[in-house]
Amino acid sequence: MRSTTAAGIGETRIEVTDNLDELLAVLPPRITDALLADARLAQLIEVVCDLGRVPEARFPDGVAVLSEVAVAREDLDYVAGRIGQFNKDNRAGMERTLHRISALRNRMGDIVGVTCRVGRAVYGTIDVVRDVVEAGKSVLLVGRPGVGKTTLLREAARVLADDLARRVMIVDTSNEIGGDGDIPHPGIGHARRIQVPAPELQHAVMIEAVENHMPQVVVIDEIGTEAEALASRTIAERGVQLIATAHGNSLDNLVANPTLSDLVGGIQAVTLGDDEARRRRTQKTVLERKAPPTFEVVVEIRDRDRFAVHGDVAATVDRLLRGQSVSPEMRIRHADGSVAVEAAPQPAPGARPVRAPTAARRSRIFPYALRPERVERAIRALDAPAVLVDSPADADIVLTLRAIARKQPRRLRDGVAPGARVHTVFSSSPGKIEQALRELFDLDRPHPEQEEALREAEGAVIEVIAQRAAVDLAPRPPYLRRLQHQLANAYGLESQSVGREPLRHVRIRPAEA
Repeated sequence: MRSTTAAGIGETRIEVTDNLDELLAVLPPRITDALLADARLAQLIEVVCDLGRVPEARFPDGVAVLSEVAVAREDLDYVAGRIGQFNKDNRAGMERTLHRISALRNRMGDIVGVTCRVGRAVYGTIDVVRDVVEAGKSVLLVGRPGVGKTTLLREAARVLADDLARRVMIVDTSNEIGGDGDIPHPGIGHARRIQVPAPELQHAVMIEAVENHMPQVVVIDEIGTEAEALASRTIAERGVQLIATAHGNSLDNLVANPTLSDLVGGIQAVTLGDDEARRRRTQKTVLERKAPPTFEVVVEIRDRDRFAVHGDVAATVDRLLRGQSVSPEMRIRHADGSVAVEAAPQPAPGARPVRAPTAARRSRIFPYALRPERVERAIRALDAPAVLVDSPADADIVLTLRAIARKQPRRLRDGVAPGARVHTVFSSSPGKIEQALRELFDLDRPHPEQEEALREAEGAVIEVIAQRAAVDLAPRPPYLRRLQHQLANAYGLESQSVGREPLRHVRIRPAEA
C-alpha cells in the first residue's frame, strides 16, 4: 500500500490495495515462490501460464521467467480448481477481489493457458477530476487499454455513493469494477452492483438497472456496441447521470466511429441547396452533429497522470466537424503529488494574430486544424513555393482536413481574404499533406482517374457514416481500388473488394464493434 498527498485540486490521498496474497494462493507453489523472491512483486501486472511454455511474470519494466520447467496440464488444473467457474467470455474471478483469470482454450474446449491479472483498488486517483464527476453531468472516460479507466470508474462510484450519498448502480459485465462473487469488493463503497450474465446482454441490464432500482447514477464499463450506445442515450434522457468508459483513445476516435458516435451527438449527412453549396464553396453533402451528446463531458486519460477534459462536448464536436482546432483543459499530476491545471486557451477579444513574413512569389498557406510543423516539413521536403502564415486573413490558400471539414466553418469563411481558396486533405499524415502540396503546385499531379476514384470513395464514406450501411463503389482496376481502401481505412471504416474482374469493386461498410 502506498499513500501520497497532493495539492492543487483539493487534497489527494492515494492508497493502493491489491489482495495479492489471495492471487498467489491459486498459483502452483513453484511459481508462487519465484514471485515472492522478486523485489518487484508490488508492481506485478499479470502472470501468464501457457501449456508447454515457461511461466512468465509481467511487470511495468519487463518480463521475468518464473521457472525453467514448462507449464503442464497439472499446473493449469491447479489454477482452475482454486478459482470460480469460467463464464462464457472465458473469464473467472476470485471472491471479493479484483483479480481476473482468463483462459485460453483449444478447439475441444480444454484450457491450454491462463492469464492471471492483478486487480488493484486505488483510492484517491479520482481527485484529479473529482469536481468534474461531482458536477452531476454525464462523463465518458476514454483512453488506451491499461491506462486506468476502470480504476477511475470504480473510484467515481465510491465517491458518489459514500461522499455525496447518491444512489449509484454499477452495471458490472465482467466483474472488473466490483470484483467476483455475490458480495462486491469494498472498493466500490456503498454503491450497488448488478451483474451481467453475458456480455451481449449488457444493454438490456443497463435499462433494467434504471427501471427496477431507481438510481441517480449509473456506472458502466466498456460501452462498445450500438445497442449499448442507444441504451446510454435512453438512460441519460431519463435524467440519470452516467459515468462510463468506451472503446477509443480520444474524442476524435468517437466522432469517427460510426458505432459509438451517438455517444457524442452522432453525425448526419446534410444535403445543401445549389445556392448554399456555391456560397460555401463546398460539396452539396456535408457532415453535421445529429443530436445533443449523451455524455456532456469527455475525459481523455492520456496516461495515469495526464488528463484532457472536454467540458462541453457539443461545442467541441461542432468545432471538429467544422475543421476548427480543439484545445481541451489539461490536468497533470506531478511526481510529488501536486496537480497542475492548464485551462483551455481562449482567444482574446479582438486579438489578431501577427502576420508571418512572406517571401517573394510564394503562396501564403494557413494550416487549419493541421499541425503547422507537418506542413512546414512538407514544404521544405518538396521545395514548394509556399510559406506559412498565422491567420486565414493573410493567406492565399487555407489547407484543412477534408474528413471533418465538408463545409467551410462560418468563422473560417468570414476570415478568409478575398480571392483566397480552400484546399482539403484526406488525413493529417505527412504523406497526405505532401500529396496536397503536389496538387496545389502541380508537383507530380495525380492522374485524373485517381482523383475521380477518390472523390467517389469520399462520397461513399459520408453516406456510410451517416446511414451506417454498406456502400458499393463502381468497378475499378486494382491500383485504384487500393487507393479507395486506404481512404476508407483513414476514416476508421472497413472495406473489401468484391466481385470478379472486370466488375470487381470496393465495398465500404461501418467498422464492426
